[in-house]
Amino acid sequence: MGRLQTKRVFDPPKRDDGYRVLVDRLWPRGVKKADLDHDEWLKNVAPSGALRRWFGHDPDRFAAFAERYRNELEGNEEVERLAEIAAERSVTLLYAAKDREHNHARVLAGTIEGRLEQS
Repeated sequence: MGRLQTKRVFDPPKRDDGYRVLVDRLWPRGVKKADLDHDEWLKNVAPSGALRRWFGHDPDRFAAFAERYRNELEGNEEVERLAEIAAERSVTLLYAAKDREHNHARVLAGTIEGRLEQS
């Protein structure tokens, strides 16, 4: 199994990042598409617009947000594909949120890790 990590899009890439996937629904502000070192952009693994707006990056809502987001991820084929990639090599999930602790990429990483443990 490879390593699975999360990073802000503004963090410099490192050699051991492996497969770099942008997991935001919207392209990050202030970042040119040509300037972001990434292998793929998976909009459909990001939270729905309604859930993202409800959460509003409020840490007090994070637990409820994480539960709702995990429900959205159930049956998502792209999550399964990311788990397959992560089983073979390192994967870095890229996100734009300022809060490194309370963001969807961490929830997504936990979901992928759960799928890997089940395999």
